[in-house]
Amino acid sequence: MIIQPSAMASINNYVFSTYKLSPPTKHISYSTPLSFSSSKFFTQSRTNHGLIKSIAEDREVVTEKISVSDLKQDEQSGSGSEGGDKGFVVPNGSEGIDKFMGKAVNASIVLGFGTLAVTKLLTIDQEYWHGWTLYEILRYAPEHNWIAYEEALKENPILAKMMISGVVYSIGDWIAQCYEGKPLFEFDRTRLFRSGLVGFTLHGSLSHFYYQLCEALIPWKDWWVVPVKIAFDQTVWSAIWNSIYFVVLGLLRFESPNNISNELKATFFPMLTAGWKLWPFAHLITYGVVPLEQRLLWVDCVELVWVTILSTYSNEKSEARISDEKEEIDTVSSASNNSEE
Repeated sequence: MIIQPSAMASINNYVFSTYKLSPPTKHISYSTPLSFSSSKFFTQSRTNHGLIKSIAEDREVVTEKISVSDLKQDEQSGSGSEGGDKGFVVPNGSEGIDKFMGKAVNASIVLGFGTLAVTKLLTIDQEYWHGWTLYEILRYAPEHNWIAYEEALKENPILAKMMISGVVYSIGDWIAQCYEGKPLFEFDRTRLFRSGLVGFTLHGSLSHFYYQLCEALIPWKDWWVVPVKIAFDQTVWSAIWNSIYFVVLGLLRFESPNNISNELKATFFPMLTAGWKLWPFAHLITYGVVPLEQRLLWVDCVELVWVTILSTYSNEKSEARISDEKEEIDTVSSASNNSEE
């Protein structure tokens, strides 16, 4: 096959005339269909059409690649120029500053309270440190902290248990937020404060009186008493406390009574049965080994796991409901706009 020089020049000009190729404005049609014969595969005219078709297809592929690459470059350059132009714009700048300040405040809270707690625990014997080695300080710190806790229980048992429950419920909610995917210092302070407030004001005090009541109702010391107390704990007390926790958290979120009631109905039995996977084993130690005044401390240690579950479940239900309400509002507003148009 011999291609005329004029045809080759026109083809070269067609392909390489511009740096960026644009798609053909007119559709290339082929009047002669492709067919096979026994003597030859293609005729001369079909060969010319096939060559033009191949060039056109390659041109469209190259054009598409160039268009995509140009689009990505435009987006990158646009985002870069936008970032450079809007570096001092108030909305993006204020959001970045607010996020940074939130992280700083959260980090200050965590590091401040953590440092205070560690300092208090390690300096319990500060008055007697004269001549002590570091080994002696670390050796006697746990024992003397335990003695101080027992003295606090004797002086004001309710306040001591309230403080422990408040700390545990705050840490439990923080763990729950980290488990949900939030960075370590980007937790919701309001949510953490709500959980800690419920633990401090309600769980510590109510648990103190509950364990006293449980001992008064079931005072025997036989072997069957432990299973009975566990059954009572995981039915009556768990139902009461889970309901209190969900209702109070809903009130602190300023939710309507109807929403609180619906969430409580939806989560009551799932949370009650979920507790049966954890608490019966923990309460074998609670009611079988731990003395009465020390039970809440042991329970609060297990509560770190349970509060994580409670807080996650409660806030997931609330956030899902809020998201559904927003979607309904958006749907209604879009429908009204369409009807007006």
